[in-house]
Amino acid sequence: MIGYATIGSNDLERSKAFYDKVIGALGGKRTFAMGERMQFYGGPGGGMLAVCQPYDEQPATPGNGSMFGLAAPTREQVDQAHAAAIAAGGKCEGQPGARTDNFYGAYFRDPDGNKLCVFNMG
Repeated sequence: MIGYATIGSNDLERSKAFYDKVIGALGGKRTFAMGERMQFYGGPGGGMLAVCQPYDEQPATPGNGSMFGLAAPTREQVDQAHAAAIAAGGKCEGQPGARTDNFYGAYFRDPDGNKLCVFNMG
């Protein structure tokens, strides 16, 4: 069910060098970037790890910049999951929509403040 997890970084170049090696040792590699602030890694297991500078431009700390991505088979399910999260007491962190040509996502925080994204690739 987990599609990707995000880890915050205060020095993305240093983090890329580190994760290139760590993920490489696991049979994975850097697969794509979303701008200058985020790098994605993928491997044989299907899930991905993203390393990024926090969106709020505050220093990365354990938890700031961290986010869980939940894969959805369709864009409609992204919309439905986001609506359900808000209805259940979550806080919207980004309405459903296309973020790139092949990434459709919606962002929210759970009642404890944990950030999640529901997304569809394709």
